[in-house]
Amino acid sequence: QVHLVESGGGLVQPGGSLRLSCAAANSGDSLDHYAIHWFRQAPGKEREGVSCITNRGYEHYAKFVKGRFTIARDRSKSLVYLQMNNLEYEDTAVYFCAHEFFCSLGGLPSYDWGQGTQVTVSS
Repeated sequence: QVHLVESGGGLVQPGGSLRLSCAAANSGDSLDHYAIHWFRQAPGKEREGVSCITNRGYEHYAKFVKGRFTIARDRSKSLVYLQMNNLEYEDTAVYFCAHEFFCSLGGLPSYDWGQGTQVTVSS
């Protein structure tokens, strides 16, 4: 069972940028064979899909991303990044990464989620 760890969150002003990272908790595990997702959950709201990258590198984004976020793999480091630019107040949430054999931004109801990383957009 692969467990993932998120990092890179923080406090940023509106219009600012952050880069989130997703890595396997066990350095011996590889993310290469999986589609890697980013989900987020804001206070009082349901968890929602943000972006996904397939094992072949195809990218998928939620409509609310509106070209502001980019997902990418670094296969040499077995990492997946989410570069977030032009952040808005509404992007404030805990961000989680998840693995599956296919992209499913509609949800991963049985997934064993990690702790996530907090992103706060505030002036």
